[in-house]
Amino acid sequence: MTIFIKAPAKINLTLDVLNKRSDGYHEVEMIMTTIDLSDRIGLSEIKEDKIRIISQNRFVPDDQRNLAYQAAKVLKEKFKIKQGVSITIDKAIPVAAGLAGGSSDAAATLRGLNQLWNLGLTLDEVAEIGAEIGSDVSFCVYGGTALAKGRGEKITHLPAPPNCWVILAKPSIGVSTADVYRNLDLTTIRHPNSNAMIDAIYNGNYEAICKEMGNVLETVTLKTHPEVQHIKEQMERFGADAVLMSGSGPTVFGLVQYDSRLQRIYNGLRGFCDQVFAVRMLGDRFSE
Repeated sequence: MTIFIKAPAKINLTLDVLNKRSDGYHEVEMIMTTIDLSDRIGLSEIKEDKIRIISQNRFVPDDQRNLAYQAAKVLKEKFKIKQGVSITIDKAIPVAAGLAGGSSDAAATLRGLNQLWNLGLTLDEVAEIGAEIGSDVSFCVYGGTALAKGRGEKITHLPAPPNCWVILAKPSIGVSTADVYRNLDLTTIRHPNSNAMIDAIYNGNYEAICKEMGNVLETVTLKTHPEVQHIKEQMERFGADAVLMSGSGPTVFGLVQYDSRLQRIYNGLRGFCDQVFAVRMLGDRFSE
């Protein structure tokens, strides 16, 4: 038996860092929403008591470094599952891009194995297990739109924002999230207004959502990676309604309401950036 699960990417409408915690992590406050750019996870039972990762993408590790592997391992140990599993990861989300691709793969693996192994866990219970694997995994278990606090594991669900196009451009560089956080100067950053963004989402006010977008990690990544700054400037010049870096980067996204403007921005970015996507917001949560 094989089941297939969708693992959508996320973007940050806001990303704020409040302080450094005693456990070494940073206290964050971010508003995230899922978009229609998804990996596809296939889960099949195998006879051997092992976890097998299969992917055509050479940047996807096939061992315990892979978050989907870690997700399967946690469930196997927690519920004493002796059944092996083969996890096929068909990547569409760029790797190490600030779009939570690995976290979403782990979340999809947890949701899928809950079904495959008849564990009977609620989505809340799955999300709690997800928090053990990585900061964004809990959010990705639910999908939709949410305010995430703590390390990212304390989730408050929000309604879906007004539907629009999301154009994403990823330069061919990698960014170390750990380095970005390490170089963040908490004394000089301008904090986004999470409450104003939440109000804008509840009111379905697209213009206010565009106005309130903000990501404090841009202060580091745009300085150290001028190509990210360049993409952001070009996307604004081509006419996106609002432009922001997602996560720690390097992917930049723009919101676009009108189809007529979409093609011009897409074509303009394709002129100098290999990985460009035009997708819709998803915004709605997974059901139990």
